[in-house]
Amino acid sequence: MKGQFPLERFRNLPTPFYFYDMNLLRETLAELNTQSSDSNFHVHYAVKACANEAVLKCICEAGLGADCVSGGEIEAALKAGIPAQKIVYAGVGKTNREIELALKADIFCFNVESVPEMEVINELAALHQQKARIAIRVNPNVDAHTHHYITTGLNENKFGINLAQLPEVIDKALHASHIELIGLHFHIGSQITDMTAFQNLCVRINELQDELAKQGISLKHINVGGGLGINYEHPNHCPIADFEGYFKVFRKQLRLREGQQLHFELGRSIVAPCGSLICKVLYVKEGSEKKFVIVDAGMTDLIRPALYNAYHRVENLSSDAADEKYDVVGPICESSDVFVKDYFMPRTSRGDILALRSAGAYGEIMASRYNLRQLPGSYTSDSI
Repeated sequence: MKGQFPLERFRNLPTPFYFYDMNLLRETLAELNTQSSDSNFHVHYAVKACANEAVLKCICEAGLGADCVSGGEIEAALKAGIPAQKIVYAGVGKTNREIELALKADIFCFNVESVPEMEVINELAALHQQKARIAIRVNPNVDAHTHHYITTGLNENKFGINLAQLPEVIDKALHASHIELIGLHFHIGSQITDMTAFQNLCVRINELQDELAKQGISLKHINVGGGLGINYEHPNHCPIADFEGYFKVFRKQLRLREGQQLHFELGRSIVAPCGSLICKVLYVKEGSEKKFVIVDAGMTDLIRPALYNAYHRVENLSSDAADEKYDVVGPICESSDVFVKDYFMPRTSRGDILALRSAGAYGEIMASRYNLRQLPGSYTSDSI
């Protein structure tokens, strides 16, 4: 839908750059808050999806917490105004400096992924005369049925504690002098659109809680992670993720204990639809078998197609001509620097402005300077 983009203003800006539709982001956050309004539901935004300063501030204003996987993300969340008591810290490789940063800020909770990590947190908390609140990340061995690079809940993945090891790990946590075990954490993957995967997670959590209850163990917090996907094919017709269906699964399928609090860590579903990568056509090259649209953005600016073979809808904002078939490619010296192949879009010429849609998550945040290219800029609908 070309009308949502200020094309004339785009013409005067150096490409490539990310553009964030803040009105759509605010509408998304309003719908998210409506669907998660239960008094015991707590949503933490997964900062790894997008840490753009304006986006983070908007998310903070909506009242969300933060799910962080590095010390830098904790600092960004705090800078945006997100209270430390709404910050959870996950990740399999927390450094001493990052753990101490989180302890000093007095964040809500560490999501602990291994026994060695728990031992280090206990030692550092003792050193600083604190008691660290932790949730044990459990690997539930639930298949998310998504790309194998973004599946996180199987036994073969590096994340979390396997179910067979959990009793021993819980015992260690309960006997650690400077740790307070407050909950369990789960996350099975990303870009999940089949709600069956979340239903299966609920079944596994219910079974686990029943087993813990037999041992007299009751924890106040359950964190089910995130993973809700979006519709990349039709960003104009489906601009907001299915938050209603997502939260309904947990509301109906998960048997929480009295007073238990339920935490979510959503990222992509919040920010992906509002972001687009804007680029300019450098050349249209006609080969013997294909037509190539060569743009000034590449895998350095948006790596998902090269890394995951991910799809992003490409829109020519400058042309209303009849469709032709192209490969849309970038300038990087790699054969994988391709956005789409055999793609139909209006007849395209040098200088046309293209938008790669649904790029608000894992776009700008994953940009690199490979080939010594400049990082892409960013603008919002509030700023231009």
